[in-house]
Amino acid sequence: MKKILIASSALVAVAFVGQAQASEPIKLSVGGYMNQWAGFADQEVGDRNNAFQSDTEIHFKGSTTLDNGIEVGAVVELEGETSSDQIDEQYLYVSGNFGRIEMGKNDSAADSMQIVAPAVGPVGVNDGDLDIWVNSYLIDTTVPNGDQNRVTYFTPSFSGFRAGVSFADDSGKNGSFDKNVSNGAIGGLHSDTSGSGDNIVSGALEYMGDFNGISLGVSAIGENWGEGNLVGGGLNVGFGNFTVGGSYSHTDDDYGFSEGSRNPDDTDQFDVGVSYEMDAAAVSLTYGYAEYGNGSRGNGTGEISTADLGLAYTLGAGVAWKSSIFWFDDEVDGAEDNDGYGVVTGLALTF
Repeated sequence: MKKILIASSALVAVAFVGQAQASEPIKLSVGGYMNQWAGFADQEVGDRNNAFQSDTEIHFKGSTTLDNGIEVGAVVELEGETSSDQIDEQYLYVSGNFGRIEMGKNDSAADSMQIVAPAVGPVGVNDGDLDIWVNSYLIDTTVPNGDQNRVTYFTPSFSGFRAGVSFADDSGKNGSFDKNVSNGAIGGLHSDTSGSGDNIVSGALEYMGDFNGISLGVSAIGENWGEGNLVGGGLNVGFGNFTVGGSYSHTDDDYGFSEGSRNPDDTDQFDVGVSYEMDAAAVSLTYGYAEYGNGSRGNGTGEISTADLGLAYTLGAGVAWKSSIFWFDDEVDGAEDNDGYGVVTGLALTF
């Protein structure tokens, strides 16, 4: 891995040779999104959650193109509400014919390149918002370690193929509020100079192609963290107004843990779904399932099934009305099972 970092540093250094200054100074622009939802959920275990939920981020972005054609930019994402992770992501990037290099607090290559089942509603079944409306396990076939201070390299696309690799040096030294790698609980702010985390090495490969009007997207991901591994993949096929797809991941019980520690069991999960788009409207039906060994209730093991019917309608530029009707059944080992349903609707703004 040291060789990879040295090679990446040398690549950047060569790219900048002879550049006294950029052709234009970097000027930050402001963008982001605001989602405001209203909903109702009924469940067997626990009280009803708040009927109103929101998710807002303000994004500051800027870039410049050097005289040799290389683009250099910066991204800072600010949470719109008080949060334990107030700055969501912050990183710089260097992009050119050689590919793209990112450095800073950001998602891994495996996380950003994983393909999942199509879903257009506000809840979803995979890495979505199910757990903010009900007390349940959250299916996630991407990578759960979140934003870390890391370096990532993406190759250019060759005949539809693209690869990515990431490296985070000691996941406990990132100035973040991510999970404590020793026991899976929220561990508070990690300092930039001390920590007990493990290196995170991540890789991904994707293919994007179009064959006589049929689009194909395929991904394969892998990540090593602590004593264990996560592997997975996804597939989407588009034809006419339809998109059909799904994803899968397997997580070892000692993924994210130091030697001698582990989750109660491995985790296997998948999602599958279909969407249909027509003019300004889109609808999707998605199903997800997980047999998990990293839950927070009972013995930490169980299985969950969940389904989501989503609707999205574009009202204007940057304004969409979205709704979900969802159902779930979470069977927890060593604790009371939970099941229920809900309806969520609201506006999603992008700017």
